[in-house]
Amino acid sequence: MKAYSDLEFLRLNKWQKMLYKLGRFFSSIPKGVAQLFIKLWGLIKNVFLAIGREAKDIVSTFIHGDWKTKVSYLVMGFGCLARGQILRGLLFLLFEIVFIGYMILAGAYWLSMMPSLGKVGPSEVYDEIFDTYVTTYNDNSFKILLYSVLTIFFIIAFIYTWRINIRQNKIAEKILASGKKLKSAKDDLRSVVDDQFHKTLLALPLTGIIVFTVLPIFFMVLVAFTNYDGAHDGYASNLFTWVGLDNFNTMLSWSSAGGTQSYAATFGEILAWTLIWAFFATFTNYFLGMFVAMAINKKGINLKKLWRTILVMTIAIPQFISLLYVSKMFAKDGIVNGFLMGMGWIDKALPFWEDATWARITVIVVNIWIGIPYLMLIATGILMNIPADLYESARIDGANPWQQYTKITLPYMLFITGPYLLTSFTGNMNNFNVIYLLTGGAPTNPAASSASGSVGYTDLLITWLFKITTGAESKYYLASVVGILVFIVVALISLIVYNVLPSIKNEEDFQ
Repeated sequence: MKAYSDLEFLRLNKWQKMLYKLGRFFSSIPKGVAQLFIKLWGLIKNVFLAIGREAKDIVSTFIHGDWKTKVSYLVMGFGCLARGQILRGLLFLLFEIVFIGYMILAGAYWLSMMPSLGKVGPSEVYDEIFDTYVTTYNDNSFKILLYSVLTIFFIIAFIYTWRINIRQNKIAEKILASGKKLKSAKDDLRSVVDDQFHKTLLALPLTGIIVFTVLPIFFMVLVAFTNYDGAHDGYASNLFTWVGLDNFNTMLSWSSAGGTQSYAATFGEILAWTLIWAFFATFTNYFLGMFVAMAINKKGINLKKLWRTILVMTIAIPQFISLLYVSKMFAKDGIVNGFLMGMGWIDKALPFWEDATWARITVIVVNIWIGIPYLMLIATGILMNIPADLYESARIDGANPWQQYTKITLPYMLFITGPYLLTSFTGNMNNFNVIYLLTGGAPTNPAASSASGSVGYTDLLITWLFKITTGAESKYYLASVVGILVFIVVALISLIVYNVLPSIKNEEDFQ
């Protein structure tokens, strides 16, 4: 798209300016995607270069190090112990002993079982005492995969600690060569609560992120390459095994049978609705919440605290209660249809949840009622911080209320809340509560594959994923594939939008 100069842009009318900005935004998306892959390639390249530098440094340290350093390559902490750093040496040595013990007692077994995910499944064995066949459970594919992943993470942690051990020896040699003294155990303890206290504070949350976030994601990715489902639960029914890229081929295949939609078509349809839902759920709440905040904050409005309290009450009521109640209100025999028919405004019940278009519009409208209070509170705090001098100057220059809003209020709000809008959009893509409690995904889409978890017209990717994992079939492997694809979509949108946000590109504008 042709880029206008500043002078040419100023000559455009407001509609031409808006279309120009939209065109520039959409035309920048391919460039943004290309830059994203370039950055990704640069990141991969830098990782390999860093590994090369580390390997070179390890070899160099071994060649030029003293005998204490060389022994530390096999016995972690030996160099520290030999140089009088008892606490560091004991910690390194203890970690190595625990690691070796774990690998001998359990780790090696789990890794050896990982390629097969189990060899002997449940079997029937005759019990002579009770004169009947009893089921005996042998290998557990789920446990094998889980503990294999844990072992891999433990090995990575050991390699990282071993590298620190080597680096500590190199640093200690340099300090001694310069004639200085090494830190004692007392100095190390003091450092933990003083100059290195930030690392001490971050150690626990970082460990929690690795154990409760990174590890489950890694496990979920591996499940996508297995046939883990209700019929192959890995223990009680049958063992599950590796199937390679078969699940991705199934999900991305356009072939179908029996007059049903293919998985790819189903995924595409749900993805399109998910993006539409996320867009309207985000921006309707954003602008309406902002307008409500502006209306309440306007001079001359009485009982401001009362209006804010009433709106906040909708937040205090659990969604499990309010949304289920609203779902019943808009049912075919619910209060809304009963009232409209009783007043004679309609002849038959409106299909709020029975028709696809009606259901989609209704969930968006109901979500406005849920989301406005949050945005009202956020906008209230921001609006109070906009300098009143800006509005006073604008009024002196003859700006009307709409011009004040578009030139002062909205730019300021977008600058401050840009990152929030992005997180709100991605959060709405995974908004399970509103859809599941209101419609459960209904009305059912009969064309969608029955093997896809009884897809409905209001199903989001997250609710579809939930349906896939429930029921007799419980296709966890398919849900894992959907989860990976959702992550790719959300990550791409987030990275592209994040890099074009004014809050990121022009951080100094409102400082």
